[in-house]
Amino acid sequence: MPENIRPFPGGPPVAFSRAGLAAGALRTLPIATGGLAFGVFYGFLAGQNGLTLLETSLMSALVFAGASQFLSVELWGDPLPVGALVATVLVVNARHLLMGATLAPWLKHVRPSRAYGSLYFLTDESWGLSVADMRNGGRDAAFLLGSGLTIFLFWNTGTLAGRVFGGMLPDLDRYGIDFLGTAFFVALLAGFWRGRGDLLPWLVAAAVALAMERTIPGTWYILGGALAGSLVGALRHAR
Repeated sequence: MPENIRPFPGGPPVAFSRAGLAAGALRTLPIATGGLAFGVFYGFLAGQNGLTLLETSLMSALVFAGASQFLSVELWGDPLPVGALVATVLVVNARHLLMGATLAPWLKHVRPSRAYGSLYFLTDESWGLSVADMRNGGRDAAFLLGSGLTIFLFWNTGTLAGRVFGGMLPDLDRYGIDFLGTAFFVALLAGFWRGRGDLLPWLVAAAVALAMERTIPGTWYILGGALAGSLVGALRHAR
């Protein structure tokens, strides 16, 4: 039976039902197929950078954050920069705190186990679809879980396939295949461009990262550049 907890003021109650779960899954299918392709790409790169099948699968299941996982693969090495890895992933994923807060009109009306369980599968795509559904009058919080589970399934399936079949290929670094990780982030960055107002934070982030890369050992330059660019962007937004 659907869980009808507490109504919005002047509106119908918030539900958590199988119908909402199915609606979220169906709405997400076109996007999830793209996630499958990126999962294959990630699994392939993970194998090329030395991650085992178990490590690759666990990262996709436990971290479940595409940009962070691609970044982790780029940082992967011997010795493993654990501190830089953890700090950088935390910075990259900090946006999920704000994204989750915007879904409070749904989640505060359902059981904590269902709310936090849904948030575990939160992605940029499932968040965007859920916010759109909520703004259009949707009152079934299970939509978020259905959307997130669909992306989770496709992403992990792609990861497994990419790692298994990519592992059958020889070392392709001599062909420049290692540049694919950089190309992915360049394409991702282009998608975030909103106009000339973004130029200053991006330039600051690049300058700080380059300066740190030349002066500080390890991969801390990635974290430094991200923090510097984020700080400039936040100050600009506040002003």
